[in-house]
Amino acid sequence: MIMATQLRDTEFGLFVRFLSRRKLLQYPDEIDPSSWKKFLPSTGSTPTPPREQINNPQHSKYQEPGANNIVDDGQGVYLVDWYGPDDPENPQNWSSSWKLLIMSIMCILNFSFYIASSIYVPGIPSIMEDLDTSEIVATLGLSLFTLGYGLGPMLWSPMSEIPRLGRGPLYFWTFLTFILLQLPTGFAVNMPMFLIFRVLTGFVGSPPLATGGATIVDMYDPARAAYGICIFSSFGVLGPVFGPIIGGFAAPAKGWRWTIWIFTWLCSLVIILMFFLLPETSAANILYRRAKRLRKLTGDNRFRSQSEIDAANHTIKDHLIVLGRAFTLTFSEPIVFFMDLYSALLYGVLFLWFESFPLVFGEIYGFGTGEQGLAFLGIFIGALVTVPIFLLWIRYGIVPKFAQPSFKPEMVLPPTIVGAVSLPICLFWYGWTARGSVHWILPIIGSGFFTVGVVTLFNTVFNYLGISYPAYVASIFAGNALFRASFGAAFPLFARQLFEQLGIGPGNSLLGGIAVCFIPIPFIFYRYGEKIRHMSKNARHDI
Repeated sequence: MIMATQLRDTEFGLFVRFLSRRKLLQYPDEIDPSSWKKFLPSTGSTPTPPREQINNPQHSKYQEPGANNIVDDGQGVYLVDWYGPDDPENPQNWSSSWKLLIMSIMCILNFSFYIASSIYVPGIPSIMEDLDTSEIVATLGLSLFTLGYGLGPMLWSPMSEIPRLGRGPLYFWTFLTFILLQLPTGFAVNMPMFLIFRVLTGFVGSPPLATGGATIVDMYDPARAAYGICIFSSFGVLGPVFGPIIGGFAAPAKGWRWTIWIFTWLCSLVIILMFFLLPETSAANILYRRAKRLRKLTGDNRFRSQSEIDAANHTIKDHLIVLGRAFTLTFSEPIVFFMDLYSALLYGVLFLWFESFPLVFGEIYGFGTGEQGLAFLGIFIGALVTVPIFLLWIRYGIVPKFAQPSFKPEMVLPPTIVGAVSLPICLFWYGWTARGSVHWILPIIGSGFFTVGVVTLFNTVFNYLGISYPAYVASIFAGNALFRASFGAAFPLFARQLFEQLGIGPGNSLLGGIAVCFIPIPFIFYRYGEKIRHMSKNARHDI
């Protein structure tokens, strides 16, 4: 049975509370306004000052009552925190089944949004005919959507870290807007209209791409979060893979508009699940709302969450810095920049393949449109093999190390070495076996090595960045999404020219050569990552 503790913070729960004027699905402190007093320390105990007071000698005096009662500028402030280590409102304390349900929704959400990018590709010939446009312009439907969801998290993810906003409303309302905007997209009467709404839908529907990883970190300890991020990011890869498979059969039969309607139906199902079952997971937002309730219930304005205390002296400039955090961290942190660049190369190759597969399997091997989509199953099979092996690595190679005092974030990096080698192998294999004298199964097998690189590099990079920058997880992942989307948007635009001018083999060899140049990066960060981290004021220094 779903606990009311979590149901209260879903959009459905908030709606019920609004209609009932907060008489239904009440919080414990609303049922008993004095319940918070049970969590005060015994008389004579000394509360621990937060770091702001430790660093400010003038705030050295404490007043009763309050487990974390502090004096701020001469006024008593009751610091609102969790009601003990077993507080049921703390996402870390939710049941395993409830956490699994939430993570499953996030995975489906990630999949359904990503499929919207590539399902359109098989419909490019149809849209060229219907809207009388060129192939390059039609390809912009993929590129602009990708660029939109790269730019979106740069705004949405920092916003999700603002305590008064939280993550839940951003997920729900932006995704609902994304679904509604599919109507003018699917009914577009000309190419400019179509492209404008493609970039808008990519922008507004993008919060789960970066913030989804932060939601997983909200609920799980670092060891278990590594499993969750791996599975979550794998669904993000499967979305673009299954898009051409589904679109390859829908577009020839019904035209390009039906590629829009198919994923819109899927997203409509997901938004229903989100409405009823996706609660708020941001600890800062939960505690902010708790402090706000206590002020209203007790009439005492001294109740404050830590985020409110931290933001008490924030200016407009400070808020703008928060919104621009994803940009600044991406380009000011060497670890973040190079890891994002590596992820972007992988993503660019994947989206470039959306253009190369028709050339290889359509023109060389004579596959029909639907069969060309099925060729992407090689990437899917690679995921089925690689993901379980990677999860075993987490179980036996990473989790035991988390509890050790000697643990360092760099200990999660060894799989990136495998990924760094597998990517050029994939590109050379795929490029030079894609010829009429070689059976079509060989380039498909070669494409499967791409998933080895995706799984071992993507997931390791996400885990490493999440552990190294825990205070800015959403912003860090947003910057990563921008890098990936930028490459994903650019690569398809020159793909056909690349392969037509150089050929399939030399074209993939060029990309493989670039991938070879990236191989030293995992070795460098494995060897010197700790030293580089300690030079940063934003990364963790305690491990």
